[in-house]
Amino acid sequence: MDTAAIVVVCMPERGHLQRLLPLVAGLTARGRTVHVLTDARYGASIARAGGRVLDLFARHPLDAADATSIPVPSRYVSFAAAYLEALCAEVAALAPALIVYDTFAVIAPLIARRLGIPYVNVCAGHAAVPARAVARLRADPRIATSAACLAAVRRLREVHGMAGASPFSYVEGLSPFLNLYCEPPQFLSTADRSAFEPLAFFGALAPDQRDANATTPVFGRTHARLRIYVSFGTVIWRYFEEPAYAALDALADAFADVDVEVVMSLGGHELGGARRVRLARANVRVESYVDQWAALRDADAFVTHHGLNSTHEAIFHEVPMLSYPFFDDQPALARRCQDLGLALALVTEPRTPLARATALQVLRRLVDERRAFAARLSEARSWELATIAGRDAVLDRILALT
Repeated sequence: MDTAAIVVVCMPERGHLQRLLPLVAGLTARGRTVHVLTDARYGASIARAGGRVLDLFARHPLDAADATSIPVPSRYVSFAAAYLEALCAEVAALAPALIVYDTFAVIAPLIARRLGIPYVNVCAGHAAVPARAVARLRADPRIATSAACLAAVRRLREVHGMAGASPFSYVEGLSPFLNLYCEPPQFLSTADRSAFEPLAFFGALAPDQRDANATTPVFGRTHARLRIYVSFGTVIWRYFEEPAYAALDALADAFADVDVEVVMSLGGHELGGARRVRLARANVRVESYVDQWAALRDADAFVTHHGLNSTHEAIFHEVPMLSYPFFDDQPALARRCQDLGLALALVTEPRTPLARATALQVLRRLVDERRAFAARLSEARSWELATIAGRDAVLDRILALT
């Protein structure tokens, strides 16, 4: 049996790393040594999955390559141009048979091609068809591409043979060998599947790992009231603090006079003191960070931005969702969940102001239709379990490449 090492590459995006962990665990369970090149702060999670963390940024600081481009992942294009030669040598020393990478890791396919080994992409979002994602980014008013990134694009094109390089190459890094999709098949339309071929469905969840490391309960001990968990994740706060805060403020006002127990998580964001104090109510608790897996285990409803991890964790725990998407693939995933009977929309367009009356109306509808939601969520949970059950066949397919 081939026992050559496998290298996994992930940029400093916690949610993306979380989706790679079940793959790391599966490969190590097959007897492979898996080196994970990423931010050292993820070391404990990687070790629990059986991988060996190597600090990708200790000798190759991201900020030295690009500290200003917006969106932040454009900096990963600059990183690739700045450190390709050095990282090729470091990865070669590990003698890998295969490189696995999150799509945002622009540098990973370049290293694999230099070393002449196959590479497997782990898709970064919901139905993130590259051409569509790039078109969406080109129209995004947030875009502010640094001079360093523009120079990196030229270098990638002229020196490293990446003819189509752009500041948005972080959404285009599909593999000609295999692309792993982080949702069940029911979330990717037939029309979109061709864009990701060769394709396998791997899902995003690692229930055994999450259950083993679940923290103490997030909600109170008694369950006399409807429990509502509210979180817009972590990335939202990089770009959209004002609309995020406004939405939380409207939700706090809406829930204040209702017989519910609410936990709002800020995803680790340090919201200004006065604003944080304003959100708190007698029945609304605001936390900088909570274990979302533990929160959803006990929640009755989830107000979410529809990040990919958040959405599928809610489905796994059979928690109906109230949709408040912000950008990127979130509106599309929100619509898909609404079409499948798993969520209700709080707004018709991303980031639009949320009226107190609307929030209460949608919450009442969720309560009134709880039985229908339960049936649809039970079916959707079965899709998650079937995808997880199919991972052995996907691992066989990956290892066949080596």
